[in-house]
Parts: sequence; C-alpha cells; structure tokens
Amino acid sequence: MSPAENSSACPHCGGSGWKRADRGGLQSVSRCECVANGRATRLLEVAHIPPLYQNASFENFSTQPENPVANRILQTAVTVANSYARQYPFGTKKQGLMLIGDPGTGKTHLAVAVMKRLIARGFECVFFDYQNLLERIRSSYDQASGAAQREAYQSALDCEVLVLDDLGAHRVTDWVEDTVTSLITYRYNQNKPLITTANLRDPEAGDAPLASGGGADMASRYYLTERIGSRARSRLFEMCRTISTRGVEDYRVRKNR
Repeated sequence: MSPAENSSACPHCGGSGWKRADRGGLQSVSRCECVANGRATRLLEVAHIPPLYQNASFENFSTQPENPVANRILQTAVTVANSYARQYPFGTKKQGLMLIGDPGTGKTHLAVAVMKRLIARGFECVFFDYQNLLERIRSSYDQASGAAQREAYQSALDCEVLVLDDLGAHRVTDWVEDTVTSLITYRYNQNKPLITTANLRDPEAGDAPLASGGGADMASRYYLTERIGSRARSRLFEMCRTISTRGVEDYRVRKNR
C-alpha cells in the first residue's frame, strides 16, 4: 500500500516526511511538521514522567489567585519557567533550571510542564526521582543486577535534558555526596542541562536563616550544601537559573482543609 493510500498517513506529505511547495514558480520541498510530531511522541513515551504528573502543563497550573502573596510568587515562577521552555537552548547563559522551595508548592508540576514543552519542540528529556535514581545506581554495582539499573545511570549521565526531582531527599553519606557530585559535574563538563527540584534551603535562592524553633517542614530545614555537598552545590548554581516558590503554602494542606 502506498503512503497516499494509507488512511493514517499525514495529509500534508502522504507519509513521506517531505512537503512540496511552489515558491514563485519554483518547486521546492521541506520537512513536514509530522516528522517533529512523531519524534515528540516517541520522546514522550520514554521520558518516564510519573503517572501523577502525566497531565501536568502550564495551562492547568494553579497560581492561587485567591492568595495575593502566593499568586505573585507563582506567577513569577510560571513566567520564568515558560520563558525557559520557549527559549531553550538560547536566551540564557545558564541552560539548567532549579526550582527550590517548600514541599507542595508546585515545583514538580512546573518541571514536568517545562520538559513536556521541550519534548514537543523535539528535545530529549528524561525524568528521574532522586532517591530512586540513587537506589538504582547502588544496585547497578551488584553483578547480579539487571542491565536496566546500569542503563538508568547512563541515561541520567547522557540524556539531552535530565529532570531530577526532589534533589537532596536522601540521608547524606560520603557515597551519596560523591555520586551526586559525579553526576552533576559530568553534566556540567559536557554542557548537558539539568532541571531539578529541591525542598532544601540556600542563601543564593533568597532563603533567610531559619529562626530557632521555626515550623518549617523537616525536609526544608536542611540547606543544599548539607544534603549534596559544597562541590555539587557550586556546580548547580553555575548551571541553573533559580526559581523560588518559598512563601507558598503546601497545596496538600490547603486541599485537606
């Protein structure tokens, strides 16, 4: 059956991937949009986006219009994230993105919205949960472990854009610090972007020191350096533009009232 006879073929190019055009009496051909769309579909299938965030987008992200303070913070976060997704890989010296703030403030939703927009533009993005990735890397040292564990670490190193969720959400040990430093340093040296979320604190992200006895979530009591080490932290700020959601209330708390 020819492409033209195939009812599922693209109506613009008949499934060939090329479109003909008449420009001033001259015939020319150009790549059809269906080629990029097909690539985006394939990339989305292997991006490992968690089921909870499959539908996350900029369009359905809530900026809490009923709360003026939260609305201002989240509107800024959306504007910066959307600009990054639209301009990547140009328009900014820092090709990575770090969303930092308290739990439940929409950081993962925004990170996935960014990666889905990049995928739609044809860029490869792969999502990893930080703790799960560390467990898979540790398992890969076992000779009896499957190839999937070793491939996970290689994918985190080599994929075009790595999305690393909940950075630092693991008890720090020498092995953890060395591993995350190695991962971040490799991507830094290879000029491979990193999009990450973190519940941790850092002065460079605008976080003031915690008051004694403050009521912050336990995860956000720690500073970035404490959980990933000073070397990885330094590289991270060299690589990434920072978006802070500090000052926004946990949406899970609001939902359960």
